[in-house]
Amino acid sequence: MDHEALTARYQAFIFELGDVLYPEKDYLLQVYYLFAQFMEYTLQIDAQEILSFMQQEYQEHGALDIFEKTKAKFHIEDQYQLNFDLLNRNAKLPLKLLMYPERISLLKNLIHSGKQVFLLTAGNPEQQLNKLRQLEWEGLAQHIKVYFTDEIALKPNPEAIQFVLQAHDLQSDETVFVGRDIADENMAAAAGVNFLKADKL
Repeated sequence: MDHEALTARYQAFIFELGDVLYPEKDYLLQVYYLFAQFMEYTLQIDAQEILSFMQQEYQEHGALDIFEKTKAKFHIEDQYQLNFDLLNRNAKLPLKLLMYPERISLLKNLIHSGKQVFLLTAGNPEQQLNKLRQLEWEGLAQHIKVYFTDEIALKPNPEAIQFVLQAHDLQSDETVFVGRDIADENMAAAAGVNFLKADKL
């Protein structure tokens, strides 16, 4: 959708985070890199072999159960899941997370047009906050209010969107939620707000 038309149509914009503002893989693949380096240092298993395996698993099957698959492949003990989980939540990434260029352009346009912009993201709040801290905002962060669905109501429960609407006195028909999947679409519909899939922007 044309950015000018989008800006003219709505007064408030609520965005998800991963695969909406930035590619989620950019975070996860750096976490896998750090875990592989840790395994090489701790267990003397070749880091590149671990990383290549995790990258391929992610590309083919996604992030679900990736530690279990890596553990089985390289005979890693269960105790190292703690390290993997900690990295997932708190990793200091080697590289900054970069937004999609068109999202940066859209956000700048919205903010300069005086629109209200929010981030409503699902997942472990500690992990999501870690991502936000390492995202290159280009000075936009101070203009965006952040909420975590897991602190309000788990997706696709509409209460999180309704909370944002009530907290900022927003009209549902003038608000759009920009998400990535059917859970986002269902949550928006249940809350009575418009929905736009990120890949349609």
